[in-house]
Amino acid sequence: MTASIIGWAHTPFGKHSDETVESLIVRVAREALEHAGLSAGDIDEIYLGHFNAGFSLQDFTASLVLQADDGFRFKPTTRVENACATGSAAVHQGIKAIRAGAARRVLVVGVEQMTTTPGPEIGKNLLKASYLPEDGDTPAGFAGVFGQIADAYFQRYGDKSDALAAIAAKNHKNGVDNPYAQMRKDLGYDFCRTESEKNPFVAGPLKRTDCSLVSDGAAAVVLADTETAMQAPRAILFRAAEHVQDFLPMSKRDILAFDGCREGWQRAFARSGTTLDDLSLVETHDCFTIAELIEYEAMGLAKPGQGADVALSGETARDARLPVNPSGGLKAKGHPIGATGVSMHALCAMQLTGEAGGIQVPGAELAGIFNMGGAAVANYVSILERIR
Repeated sequence: MTASIIGWAHTPFGKHSDETVESLIVRVAREALEHAGLSAGDIDEIYLGHFNAGFSLQDFTASLVLQADDGFRFKPTTRVENACATGSAAVHQGIKAIRAGAARRVLVVGVEQMTTTPGPEIGKNLLKASYLPEDGDTPAGFAGVFGQIADAYFQRYGDKSDALAAIAAKNHKNGVDNPYAQMRKDLGYDFCRTESEKNPFVAGPLKRTDCSLVSDGAAAVVLADTETAMQAPRAILFRAAEHVQDFLPMSKRDILAFDGCREGWQRAFARSGTTLDDLSLVETHDCFTIAELIEYEAMGLAKPGQGADVALSGETARDARLPVNPSGGLKAKGHPIGATGVSMHALCAMQLTGEAGGIQVPGAELAGIFNMGGAAVANYVSILERIR
């Protein structure tokens, strides 16, 4: 038994100082139920993706979903966390509940509120997703970790600053037409490529335009078993949902290979009976532009060391061979940690039903998703297809 997405909800990502973690959860839970045409009583189980790590004083947040509707009372509800892949981890737990026959309809919510935290604390909180014995003192926090990865990549394969700027420019251009995106401004290649007062170096060769945004936001999806989904107004089937966990210390692996990402994609293609050429679009985890570049290689778009050729060729543009991050990605859309993976699934569901508005990829039939926690430690790959 597999699962399908039958409803979703999504707040705009950005700075929501007038909201709380609770209000964001309540908002998308209610909207997702309405979109699926269900009541709270129809839901069998609930999963909440919430990273927290100090961003919210309120911990133990699973039961905040119950604030959306008294009909949720006594429903099994669990908070899930797996660093920046927290949202996808929650989605995958919902799928497992359906596969096991423990639930027919599952509500999954992802949330994070980051902007109310002072700047220095944001870096400390995010660095908790690294291996602290080795990386706990890294300057510039998690940006510093990926700055080291970019440095190592440049040392092995040459300076790829042009490619990183191309990735940033592509994703900002895509984000202009995404109503949920935090930054809806086409910055252009030249701005992203050039160091300036508004675009300074942050860590290693990474500039501000190479780094995803600090964000608040929430997203939700409603999952159902196939029999139930076929009676719903819409149904987006999981052709594959694969989770690959790798070593936390970067010293135990070739960090430039993103082996967990590669393994996740290979398993997903095998499970779904598809190949990369079958995909209509991909939403991938561009927490930093160097991550998207290496992910091109891990998913099979390019050989090791040649991801820059893909970035510079334009073949991942929204109207090209394989649109990558037509939503604008984490780079433009924003990255509220616990919400990101759920957002990716909701946005791909919109694409497959033709409801993605200005970011719609024409004729989208199969969508791939890659969401990772840490530096390619928690790796989640989904392949989605509309069946109703």
